[in-house]
Amino acid sequence: MTYLALKHIHITFAALSGVLFLVRGIWMLSGSQQLQRRWVKVVPHIVDTLLLVSAIGLVVWSSQYPGEQSWLTAKVVALVGYIALGIIALKRGRTKQVRVAAFVGALACYVYIVAVAVTKNPLV
Repeated sequence: MTYLALKHIHITFAALSGVLFLVRGIWMLSGSQQLQRRWVKVVPHIVDTLLLVSAIGLVVWSSQYPGEQSWLTAKVVALVGYIALGIIALKRGRTKQVRVAAFVGALACYVYIVAVAVTKNPLV
């Protein structure tokens, strides 16, 4: 596998992860029972695992590491925020208002991560 192929795999899983999060968030907002379906609980974890594995592969292949590259550090920090806010939005938020705020915040983190990835600039 080439670096370019791995990069395209990573981009594909990043897009799938974002779309799945958006759909689950919309279902959460509408109170849909779709959130209780087994595939909805399993598939995002598989996609996110493959996204993380491809990210690690890219880091190793390119020898560009968080802590050394400011844009990668920014992506990792934003990823932690995205995960925390996503958990609050989809599982742990006690009220609908908290879930909505966390959902919007998680989407903002996702957009920031993509923008940093495209520009290689943490100040986008």
